[in-house]
Amino acid sequence: MSSETLTGNTLVDLSDIAAGSPVAAAMEGRANIIALSGTTEEAVLKPQETGAWSHDVRAALAARIAALNGETALADRYCALIADAGIADLADPLSSGKGQGLETVCDFMDKVAVQTRDVDARDIRSLQEAGISDADIVRLCEINAFMAYQVRVLAGIRLMKEGRA
Repeated sequence: MSSETLTGNTLVDLSDIAAGSPVAAAMEGRANIIALSGTTEEAVLKPQETGAWSHDVRAALAARIAALNGETALADRYCALIADAGIADLADPLSSGKGQGLETVCDFMDKVAVQTRDVDARDIRSLQEAGISDADIVRLCEINAFMAYQVRVLAGIRLMKEGRA
């Protein structure tokens, strides 16, 4: 990854793996996947074409999803990327998003993050009725999909460290 990446390598940084450990060896053997995960993080959270979702909104939504999944360190990492104090409140899952005009977006993101199987066409329609373009709905789904992946990989790494995987 380049020196201008979003956060270094989040998976490596948050894994706290001892050098020379079996888990470190396993991760080194999957260095390409770890690097691609970092590249994907950059593409999802700091794309050149943001659509309706600024980098700050993306970071806040990522932090929100991490918090909803109990990943405090990950949430803190993304909160640190938010420059706009008016957006930072979105990172808190207890915030409705109403103050930023993003209540429908927060409702959708929360539901996708923690009640995925309950998401249906009505949820997409509510975003469309709120004036959100289909392209921006896809962008929201990309953020949620990436965060679901990242949360699960971090959980898997923890299990490996505990010897349960």
